[in-house]
Amino acid sequence: MEIVREIQISWDQIPEDSYVRDIESLHDLHTLKFESPVTFFTGENGSGKSTLLEAIAVSLGFNAEGGTRNYSFSTRETHSDLCLGLSAIRSTKRMKWGYFLRAESFYNVATMEEEYTTMGGIPQHLHLRSHGESFLEVMRNNLYPDSLYILDEPEAALSPQRQLTLLCMMDEAVKQGSQFIAVSHSPILLAYPSAQILSFDGSLHPVSYEDTDSYRLTKLFITQRERILEQLLGEEQ
Repeated sequence: MEIVREIQISWDQIPEDSYVRDIESLHDLHTLKFESPVTFFTGENGSGKSTLLEAIAVSLGFNAEGGTRNYSFSTRETHSDLCLGLSAIRSTKRMKWGYFLRAESFYNVATMEEEYTTMGGIPQHLHLRSHGESFLEVMRNNLYPDSLYILDEPEAALSPQRQLTLLCMMDEAVKQGSQFIAVSHSPILLAYPSAQILSFDGSLHPVSYEDTDSYRLTKLFITQRERILEQLLGEEQ
């Protein structure tokens, strides 16, 4: 049983001049059901993936820049109006813990983590680690059974090998009843077995792993690298 069963969007709660109304993938979205413990949003840059993910996180009580639901700070108010009309419908399953991890504001979260631990707790010293090490350390320290994790492009900080590490960590948490909703371009992470993959290219729609651009373009480049580089960069290559 998933912790978050579905989301609903009431467009009449969103200002008429909000830019989210111009996002093509969200035009006809009123209800979205989560049918797997792991759901990925994928698609081209600017297609609305992170906008929807952020609105889901905010509607569930997470800070817009990331962290646990206990984090309360704002470096800059940049989140969209979509959260004004979005409702997350939970199941009867209790959410024991949760974390919103996003690449673009992780530095701010790491800074606040240091400040919060002066009030008690064990400091993680995230700024003393590499970006990727910090990402994985946060996940290790926040993975619990029956919990919800919202991840925005976690692969941005991780090598391919570390992405495999994250995949294993996710699987362990899923087997303990946790749920993941994530934005990703990674053909490694998207390969999670039985994941629900939603493409934001055009209208929002389900897509198989093999039909994602991440898989197709990566496979094409690996198998036909010389031809593609010649076409892109010229014959001198």
